[in-house]
Amino acid sequence: MRFLPCADQGLLVDTGSLDEALALYRALEESPPPGVEDLVPAARTVLLRLAPGADPARVEQAVRGLQPGEARAGTGGLVRIPVVYDGEDLPGVAELTGLPVREVVRLHTSTTWTVAFGGFAPGFGYLTGGPPELTVPRRAESRTRVPAGAVGLAGEFSGVYPRPSPGGWQLIGRTELELWREDRTPPALLRPGVRVRFEEAGQS
Repeated sequence: MRFLPCADQGLLVDTGSLDEALALYRALEESPPPGVEDLVPAARTVLLRLAPGADPARVEQAVRGLQPGEARAGTGGLVRIPVVYDGEDLPGVAELTGLPVREVVRLHTSTTWTVAFGGFAPGFGYLTGGPPELTVPRRAESRTRVPAGAVGLAGEFSGVYPRPSPGGWQLIGRTELELWREDRTPPALLRPGVRVRFEEAGQS
């Protein structure tokens, strides 16, 4: 692990891999060292936001003393997301994976995904734990506008766009579920540790 100071009140732990970052995040969630106020996981790092006056050296020592196990499935509740599988890239994903379209849909809905971390836009969760058969590259060219609710795949991740934005993920479907609402507490439906099941919905 590599420890880097981050602004005035942060300590960034670079673990080198997604699995190690998630395992460390879970261990810190269960037993946060004194002086740690918040945790922000990412693809290979965990950011520790420290309380005023906390000693970064002592926090680093405490983190080094942890024994993270394997990254476990999320424990943050289950969110079910109804999806109409009619995305523009669904035929292309089938071609990339060598699977029939119906098998792509079956695999996407047959597993429990977990929000590993958030990023890119408020409410966007990077979901892991899906079938390895659905690992596909991002599009060669990003779209200038992806509609809110679009469900996509990129690398080992699945995700749902919470608002209209540019994006390069392979779009396989859409949902009408609101993932981000500022009048909701918390605003984001998909937060680190939350488990997700996609369910096929009828055509609208």
